[in-house]
Amino acid sequence: MGKSSFVQMLLLLRQSTLQEGLRLNANLVSIGSARDALYQYAKEENLNIFLAFTDGQEHQFMFDFRAESDLFPPSKHFELDQLFYQQSLWHNRSFQYLNANRQEPTSIHQKSYSDVVSRRNLGSFGQFAAHFLETYGSFEVKYDDLIHPKSYIEDRVTGQKIVNRSLINQVNLWLGEISPGVRVQVTPIQNTENIQVEYEFMQPNLGTTNRFKPTNVGFGISYVLPVVVSLLAARPGDLLIIENPESHIHPRGQAELGKLVAAAAANDVQIIIETHSDHFVNGVRVAVKEGLLDRSQAVLFYFEKAVTASEQFSKITDIEIDSRGELSSYPENMMDEWSNQLIKLV
Repeated sequence: MGKSSFVQMLLLLRQSTLQEGLRLNANLVSIGSARDALYQYAKEENLNIFLAFTDGQEHQFMFDFRAESDLFPPSKHFELDQLFYQQSLWHNRSFQYLNANRQEPTSIHQKSYSDVVSRRNLGSFGQFAAHFLETYGSFEVKYDDLIHPKSYIEDRVTGQKIVNRSLINQVNLWLGEISPGVRVQVTPIQNTENIQVEYEFMQPNLGTTNRFKPTNVGFGISYVLPVVVSLLAARPGDLLIIENPESHIHPRGQAELGKLVAAAAANDVQIIIETHSDHFVNGVRVAVKEGLLDRSQAVLFYFEKAVTASEQFSKITDIEIDSRGELSSYPENMMDEWSNQLIKLV
């Protein structure tokens, strides 16, 4: 319907050096040739990207079309605002993109010094999440509103409350909202560039279970691990783009993940999410109602296909969330499938 195309546009700008042109195939996204990138009913053989910002700035990028090329060169009729581009949200901010096709459950994960240590990045598929936790697990989570409520314990001697803000502790507590009691363990394998990942579960009054391989504890935990890590590790000015964070997890976990995303977005972090999940959206709505996120900091864009006699295109509805969590618009086929099926059962 157009959601992926919107995300791809941002990724193309990120992976390109605009003096050279718009690179269609690189580390973040692969489109193919210019013919694959251009709208099938387009009448002009060029590509234009127009951006407007809340501070009033407006910028346009124009690229020439060469059908078989994997590059859109800058248009001769367009003077690139290079200063803007270098200082833009793509190139002067810490950036994390998580593809919908994330790391599948596996016991052995690779290290990447250039991604994790140099750029604080988990990889586009979350494949370096284990290395990230091994490197930064003892670091404290930056924002107070990302600290899980169960982080606070009382010192038996002093009676004072103590909070464990470490990244690994917070990741485990938030993962517990998706699979109760789960804890991830990351262990470097000596004399290799690999890390072993295992999961264990807390048992009331019995300590923890044995450690299990990721392949034996369900797909969802491995899929959501890099999502949770990226949110909790966010720092001021970061930009996160995450596709389908809800994949393979229980509806309750999807809603809790929506609340976690909302809590992260309440800070100086910009987050762009592509989702199909009513539960995730409802989690964000609840977060607004409960005051975790100001309504002005959240907006939904609903994409649907419009078909006419001569063309088809994406119709986008802007939807605001009020202080009660209500939406300004409920387009057809959005948030109504539960009711549709329930009616058939009554």
